[in-house]
Amino acid sequence: AGTDDEHDPEGATLAFERQHTAALLAQALEQIAEIDAAIGRLDAGTYGVCVRCGQPVGQDRLAARPAAATCVQCARVK
Repeated sequence: AGTDDEHDPEGATLAFERQHTAALLAQALEQIAEIDAAIGRLDAGTYGVCVRCGQPVGQDRLAARPAAATCVQCARVK
């Protein structure tokens, strides 16, 4: 239903909803990848250590973002 977005009056809405859903999916997949990487760092014994500079990530940052791979200073440089 509504496969012809160009001539369907609801086409713009359908296209927007598809793009929105695709963006949400991409965000979820990115979060899963970040969590998987954090689990890998936990297994390797490097969880809580900045992957960029080697300094501690910080308890406050980890409390706010448990999958954080970088300290606040390195995150700002991104």
